[in-house]
Amino acid sequence: MSTPLAYWVAVASAAVVVALLCVACRRSPGPWVAWAGRAVALALGVDALVFLATPVLRGGWSIRTSLPLALCDVALVVAAVACWWPGWLLGVELTYYWGLTGTLQAVVTPDLTAPFPQLEFFQFVVGHLGIVVAALFLVVGLRIEPRRGAVPRVFGITTAYALVVGVFDWATGANYMYLAAPPDRATLLSLLGPWPWYLVGAAVIAFVLLVLLDLPFRHVRSR
Repeated sequence: MSTPLAYWVAVASAAVVVALLCVACRRSPGPWVAWAGRAVALALGVDALVFLATPVLRGGWSIRTSLPLALCDVALVVAAVACWWPGWLLGVELTYYWGLTGTLQAVVTPDLTAPFPQLEFFQFVVGHLGIVVAALFLVVGLRIEPRRGAVPRVFGITTAYALVVGVFDWATGANYMYLAAPPDRATLLSLLGPWPWYLVGAAVIAFVLLVLLDLPFRHVRSR
């Protein structure tokens, strides 16, 4: 099943919006910037609530699929809080690195089965594109730079969280974060081999991407 054209229109629209938002934040800072961040936070918060409520209201809640344990689900909440309170520097770092590694990968190779205009389509679009928008808004628009040691800090938090979710998957038969099996649709994980080797490859690639994302800020810190 191919990704619907409406999805790529949404991706292109989000790219234009975040580019204009970041330029406006840097050229014309003011009180409106805080309200813009809160608007992003509210959109992400509503998306998270809809994700939690939908399976309950439809009577299809399952411990294996309905809990917000995927990394993008956690990033959604962290990004919302960070956009509302940009002074939470750890939240900004997690949003930046998670948003431009794992979430961006999900944007480029979406595991999207719901066509437009189903509710799940909008949940996926708002949640994933919103995290990327939040990451760029915080770091590029507001110029909040990751601190020294951000890469090992974020990698350590991510690894520890993945271990906890992996134990949960093993105990319940779930597959959150695709730790127990690869996704049904082709993603970048499909290029990394069978389970469990793609987990090792994904961890190595994730660390390399974190380092690359940190490079623009190393020169600033060294001065």
